Amino acid sequence: MLVAIVALVAALGSKTLVLPSPLTVFSRASAASPVDRSPDGQRGALGEAGGAVPDGTTVFDDGVPGVANLDPALLRALRRAATDAAADGVELVVNSGWRSPAYEDELRREAIARYGSAAKAARWVATGTTSPHVSGDAVDIGPADATPWLSAHGAACGLCQIYGNEPWHYELRPEAIAHGCPSLYSDPTQDPRMRR
Repeated sequence: MLVAIVALVAALGSKTLVLPSPLTVFSRASAASPVDRSPDGQRGALGEAGGAVPDGTTVFDDGVPGVANLDPALLRALRRAATDAAADGVELVVNSGWRSPAYEDELRREAIARYGSAAKAARWVATGTTSPHVSGDAVDIGPADATPWLSAHGAACGLCQIYGNEPWHYELRPEAIAHGCPSLYSDPTQDPRMRR
């Protein structure tokens, strides 16, 4: 395996290798998951109606519940940022937005299985009662080249990265327009909202 990694690094040369976020693994429906499938072929609570978003979804896709159910002020800020980003040749896509409590809890169960404990999973996935995704107050943005753009320009729209370990997770902070974004929490376990 080490030989394969070295070969991959050599083949990439000086290019940066960007791996998917831990949450991306959970937020995309996969046939390997033990979740029941609904009649439309989607995985139970993880189907589109519960908040899963199809690949390539943008902040302008009102027919996707994961976008349509975002807080209206957050959605306006995201659309302004997406328009500004497009002028710079950067496309913002929504990897995850609004989620139902059932979807969030399934993501949490999958994270516990992956990381081996609820404490370790809490660094990546909140509960159905604490997640800002469930209230429509958070969005996970991609692709990899969009997050540096949003990090540099998002405050002008009131969009701020909240967690140091999640460069894709953004929430609305209107005061950031005048004062800049607040300091990052190292991860969600440091966020007082996750302790309710």
